[in-house]
Amino acid sequence: MFRSTKARVAAGVLAAGALLALSACSSGGGAFSTDSSSSSAGSGSGGSITVGSAAFGESEILMQIYGQALAANGVKVSYKPSIGQRDVYLKALQDGSIDLIPEYSGNLLQFYDKNSTASSSKDVYAALNDALPKGYEVLDQSEAQDADSYNVTKEFSQKYNVKSLDDLKKVTEPLTVGANPEFETRPYGIPGLKSSYGVTATLKPINDSGGPLTVAALKNGDVQLADIYTTTPAIKDNGFVTLKDPRSLIAAQNILPLINSSKASDKVKSVLNAVSKELTTDDLIQLNGENQGASKTQPDVLAKEWLKQHPIKG
Repeated sequence: MFRSTKARVAAGVLAAGALLALSACSSGGGAFSTDSSSSSAGSGSGGSITVGSAAFGESEILMQIYGQALAANGVKVSYKPSIGQRDVYLKALQDGSIDLIPEYSGNLLQFYDKNSTASSSKDVYAALNDALPKGYEVLDQSEAQDADSYNVTKEFSQKYNVKSLDDLKKVTEPLTVGANPEFETRPYGIPGLKSSYGVTATLKPINDSGGPLTVAALKNGDVQLADIYTTTPAIKDNGFVTLKDPRSLIAAQNILPLINSSKASDKVKSVLNAVSKELTTDDLIQLNGENQGASKTQPDVLAKEWLKQHPIKG
């Protein structure tokens, strides 16, 4: 069963003007999907919302949770799943193809303010409110986080007594990191290892966002470190050691709704904030686990199950 929890806070603004060129916390290739489905439930006039997702499972699950919660409270909902990476789906938000998408606070902040040094959930959220242009809003952020993390095998950790990124300086063999290609330039990627921890590493580009190919490369010794998102069940399943980040190289990545301000009615805000109040990191780990493997459960089914455990009233 999923755990219920209390929320975190506040609201801010986003938007339409900036040129878009970074990818999401989790990413995936994929062109813009023109397929959409609609649903509505109940009476009441909550308007209409087109909710989208990035091109990976967790984002699609969150899209369905947002959409189904809104539909259950009288809002007409359409879905555009698997749009692509951040540069693509923010463009869709800008041109009105979608109105709402689940986002990740730290990476959204870095998209608009590459020089930001905020790292805690509170500081990232405050900085995000200052960084976002007008026209869009982020609503209450959830306790739930899904952040990039550096992982090593248990054997590597024991061999070099490595438990944190700081410990990597003790390693005598060359270090290769398995991660998406953009890790070559991201502030918390290869450059950040050097500037924050004095660690030199090279990148092995693996374009599956910490998925099976990245996991296999780490298990097989093709790479010594792998960027895997913290809600990925493969970390626990394979006994990987997630390295601590004492210098806060990787910013907090709380889940939060990003919405066109013109669609952010009181009803819509109330529903989405109620979702954020309930959602936890443990929920994401469980949902992601059920969305993988041979017995994969589809995002719409997982969302429906979660909402049964967490009835949302707007």
